[in-house]
Amino acid sequence: MWKIPGLAGRPRFTSRATVLVLVLCSLVAILAYPARQFLTQRSEIADQRARAEHARQQVDELRRAKARWQDPEYVKAQARERLHFAMPGETPFVSVDPSAPPGPASADALPTGPVRAAKPWYTTVLESVDLADSTPAPHEDSTP
Repeated sequence: MWKIPGLAGRPRFTSRATVLVLVLCSLVAILAYPARQFLTQRSEIADQRARAEHARQQVDELRRAKARWQDPEYVKAQARERLHFAMPGETPFVSVDPSAPPGPASADALPTGPVRAAKPWYTTVLESVDLADSTPAPHEDSTP
């Protein structure tokens, strides 16, 4: 085997190399957390910008809708379509498809119980209050 004079007694890593490796490892350890925080904050900023853009689009759409509702003709058209309003002197009507059979479309649509007449909502509320007030309290056993 061939020996190079002067290299046989030298260690593989010198003290300078060891210090350099320790400094590099320390820098990596010190910078890892701030770098992770930086990347996390950048992604959060991107998410916030996307949300802000979405909010701007919603505001623009709402402004357009508000401008439409300022037009009296649009309000009239919506009242006719949604609420079935009619102008004075007009006769409102509802068209029915003549090809549809009269009555419920299927056997599932048939009511199973007694059909009650429609009552105003406040009547139902008052009945439920009366019913809740009239229920007896649970009896307590007072056995000694």
